[in-house]
Order: sequence, then C-alpha cells, then structure tokens
Amino acid sequence: MSDEWIVPLPADVTEPYEVFVNGVLQQPGIDYAAFGGALRFSRPLAREGRLGLLRWASMFFGVAGTYRKNDSVDFVYEVGGRRVVASGLPIIPPGGPEQSPSG
Repeated sequence: MSDEWIVPLPADVTEPYEVFVNGVLQQPGIDYAAFGGALRFSRPLAREGRLGLLRWASMFFGVAGTYRKNDSVDFVYEVGGRRVVASGLPIIPPGGPEQSPSG
C-alpha cells in the first residue's frame, strides 16, 4: 500500500478483534492490514476537524449544516473475558498529522 491511512490500536489489544468504519464491519486483508500496533487502510479516511466560528454560528442559527467527511473507526476486542469497544480512534493520513475525534 503506497498511500496508507493509519489508525493506532489501543495498547491492550489482543486477537481476535473486529474493526468497523462508520458502523460497517471491515475484513482483514481486504479492507485493512494490521502491522505493529496499527491498522493500515488503503482507502481514504478523514475526520471533519474543528469548526470555525463562522460555520459554528451558521449551524447554531440554523442557516447551514456541516456535511464534511467524518469517518469513525471503531474497534471491538476482549480484555479479561469482557468485550471492549474503542470508538472514534485517531486517523493519521499519509504523511500527515493525527486526526483525532476532537479535531
């Protein structure tokens, strides 16, 4: 994969696990690859990022909404026999800074 979007995994992850993007189950080897504590996606993933004052005000007053791309990567795994969900994991675009849920 040349352009990869990287999603770091929680430190306590062990197999088996499930990966979801926007609520859709992803298939290992098809939708993503797991290497060294991270998932690598070949398809573009993005976070909406922080809203500027003008966009926030226009949403507040009902003038306009926000329709930017906002992918959510969720991870389901077991720790000590309990299912754990890590939701809204950070996304690192190719050569770029981390895109966390808070922007």
